[in-house]
Amino acid sequence: MATHEQPTEITALVVEDDKVVSQLIRLYLAQAGYRVLEAQDGINGLRMALEESPDIVLLDLNLPGMDGIEVCKNVRKESEVPIIMVTARVEEDDRLSGLNLGADDYVLKPFSPRELVARVNAVLRRTQRAAEKREETGNLLTAGDVVVDLDRRSATVLGIEIDLTPTEFRLLAYFIEGRGRTVSREQIIEHVFGYDFSGYDRTVDTHVSNLRKKLEAADPDGQHLKTMYGVGYRFDV
Repeated sequence: MATHEQPTEITALVVEDDKVVSQLIRLYLAQAGYRVLEAQDGINGLRMALEESPDIVLLDLNLPGMDGIEVCKNVRKESEVPIIMVTARVEEDDRLSGLNLGADDYVLKPFSPRELVARVNAVLRRTQRAAEKREETGNLLTAGDVVVDLDRRSATVLGIEIDLTPTEFRLLAYFIEGRGRTVSREQIIEHVFGYDFSGYDRTVDTHVSNLRKKLEAADPDGQHLKTMYGVGYRFDV
């Protein structure tokens, strides 16, 4: 069984009510060097996500007590911990709901345990790269009336803070860093989601649309984020 070495101090929280699936995930993650915590329901999963400070959360959607969507929503109020949804729900609306709430990836059951470990590794690499980039580029990104504070992970428009999901925050930072330049969906996937992204163009469009709505709600006259039809998107000041 192939393994992917990770430092032992990296902790993964598996929130899964199916004991067989949970044990399978634990086995492969442990062999890859992770410390693994487990919760069998949404309420305990939420508590452990906030109290145990895991480095990543693998979250089922169909959970007793509190479903995965609610767990994700409540975790995101307090924490930026990476979240991978692991679920048998195949409807695109379910995937988009999870991603819109701030999930970083989505894995459908049945899954390859080795692929799941690779996804966990990839999400953590992407998170680490983003943290390193923040250190290199400084704390603030500014484009006209839009200010992104990379340390506080906050964004303001005309001095008013706007509530962004982690994905929307990464999108806005990427757009501001490349302001005035048209970027394609493929470039967004590469720089914001990562090459391992398994979603669809509609997923990218949904995140961009949600970000645009929030920017324009704060500044109706701003019109910063423009769609370049057939090409991609551009952020203008």
